[in-house]
Amino acid sequence: MTLLQSIILGLVEGLTEYLPISSTGHLIIAQYLLGLKESDALNAYSVCIQSGAILAVLNLYFARVRQMWSGVWHPRENAVGFRLTLNLLLGFMPAMVIGFFLASPIKHFLFNAETVLTTWALGGIVILLFVRYNMKQGKGRNHQGIELEDMSWKQALCVGFMQCIAMCPGTSRSLMTMLGGLVAGLSMAAAVEFSFLLGLITLTAATVYDFMKFGDSMISEIGWGAMLAGTFMSWLSAIIAVKWMVGYLKKHGLALFGWYRIGAALVMLVLILNGLTV
Repeated sequence: MTLLQSIILGLVEGLTEYLPISSTGHLIIAQYLLGLKESDALNAYSVCIQSGAILAVLNLYFARVRQMWSGVWHPRENAVGFRLTLNLLLGFMPAMVIGFFLASPIKHFLFNAETVLTTWALGGIVILLFVRYNMKQGKGRNHQGIELEDMSWKQALCVGFMQCIAMCPGTSRSLMTMLGGLVAGLSMAAAVEFSFLLGLITLTAATVYDFMKFGDSMISEIGWGAMLAGTFMSWLSAIIAVKWMVGYLKKHGLALFGWYRIGAALVMLVLILNGLTV
């Protein structure tokens, strides 16, 4: 992998990780267009450059992370931070347990272009149907509901189980956790923020696991320089993407992402018909 290829993958990862459009699917297309052949090192690198996106959320939501840290050490004085920390850990538990048992077969049977094509299209349709339902119910694009400070453990668990669906590539962890929060009764703002914060735990766990397992092969095949450059680009582009999405959702809702996913599925179909295999 060249330095430029590493930077491009970092850019794709950062721009798509927190948008409800699936970073995995975009990385599959990017790797194909860059002529990169699948390997354990490349697959692990595609996971580990998430560390840049993780740092981006830490930067943007530092006050909230500090509140949770304070709640862990001073639960009586900061009950809100303590409760949010517990809710995030509870939301992470389903993915941790299910991922432990199913991670290998999921990667073996589902990590392919055909799966991404299907889940991109289905996800787009679900978004558009959800938006239409909300409009009929008079909830509007911003979806009013419970704020993050008042979130219950049951709502956190609901989001956690929804996150497990995103183990299927192309589904999008961000989409499932946002929809999970909205279905559970959270406001749009609360669902988006909880999705980002839950990603800190989930993505960190996946990054650490893959680095411990394939770190040596990554360093050997890709090199520290290219890895750091890709991670930096992931951080920078994730900051831009998150800031844009938060502002966009406040005014327009999720519909754009539904149409985008359907369009991306059509692009994937064209690539498959022209020989894309993963």
